[in-house]
Amino acid sequence: MKLNLLALAVPFFVVFMALEFFIARQKKKPVFNLHHSIANISVGIAERLLDVWVTGLFFFIYDFLQKKYGLFTIQPGILLWIVLLLCTDFLWYWYHRLAHEINLFWAVHVVHHQSEDFNYTVSARITVFQAFVRTGFWAVLPILGFPASMITSILLVHGLYPFFIHTQLIGKLGILEYILVTPSHHRVHHASNEKYLDKNYGDVFIIWDKLFGTFQKEDDDVEIQYGLTHPLKSYSFLWQHFHFITELLLAARKTKGPVNKVKLIFGKPDLLDPCFREQAEEKLLVQKNDIPVGKPLNRYVVWQIVLSIVLLFVFILFEKFLPLHQQLLITIALLLTLINCGAIMEQKQWVVHLEFLRLLTVSIGVMIAYSTWWYSILLIPAAAILFTWYFENIRSWYLRWIYPPAP
Repeated sequence: MKLNLLALAVPFFVVFMALEFFIARQKKKPVFNLHHSIANISVGIAERLLDVWVTGLFFFIYDFLQKKYGLFTIQPGILLWIVLLLCTDFLWYWYHRLAHEINLFWAVHVVHHQSEDFNYTVSARITVFQAFVRTGFWAVLPILGFPASMITSILLVHGLYPFFIHTQLIGKLGILEYILVTPSHHRVHHASNEKYLDKNYGDVFIIWDKLFGTFQKEDDDVEIQYGLTHPLKSYSFLWQHFHFITELLLAARKTKGPVNKVKLIFGKPDLLDPCFREQAEEKLLVQKNDIPVGKPLNRYVVWQIVLSIVLLFVFILFEKFLPLHQQLLITIALLLTLINCGAIMEQKQWVVHLEFLRLLTVSIGVMIAYSTWWYSILLIPAAAILFTWYFENIRSWYLRWIYPPAP
């Protein structure tokens, strides 16, 4: 049985997140907020989940480009591994810089900067949309002649290192500050202070920022504010992913002429009128209530996230042995759970419909797994009828359970 050992990355990251949490708690440093952490991890779960579906596509693209258009035939060797790492990081620098300077790319990168916390959970805020854009930049590597196997291997290393620089618990690292991107450098990058905006784009090496004039040293006398310059103030899983795309579409709709629309899409994010955020929120986002969320509700959401992490681990580990329909059902169930968690934290009333869909998806998956697929054919209409008949009772009971009235 050939397991997918990349699944081990899931418990690896979780262990370090937990370790950072307990160290911060021992040092009495308030670097974690429960709801922010849940939102961060939710984005990370979705990215790991969807990567299962697209990783093979990226490998195919690299392999095709290298065989069809490769300028050289490069064989693995110590020196060439080092060259590949430097090339990968150089391309990342320009992808990352342009992701902050071009609206189209910022739309897929903005999710990473939404959290007002800065800890290891923030490193999980990567979207699969960003992976597609990055692949466009890294497509240069196979054209240079690097084989797909080398590229995918180096990308694993290149993706692992940044996890450890998303922390407030590690100070400056002496001579390493002149060579590598350190937690100190990356704190500056995630800051929304005016002094720190659009700085330190490097991922592994800080030399690119120093070379291209985007380096900024962390000032010990400046208290860093994390997140966007205009905070999102929403835990909605969907809104976090699509709010800037919505703003950009609204702006493009009101911009006259195709040339001006193109200029807008490839323009700078800081020039986009803030009124489009307000219009998008007014049309599509009902702000979360100010009612404090109690411990039972927090526990319910936390357990959903814990179970989602476990299911994600099992899914990745055994994905080569799961039939397509089971993979699809697991993916749908996990995505519904992540949307559900964000909706519950914002105390949305429509969450009861989402719970019904989620439970129905899980039930169908279990039935199919135990070769009783024909039961699922009966289950869907039966569940729909019962849910419709008893909707008000079910809705009333469920909302009282997850949103108990204040004492």
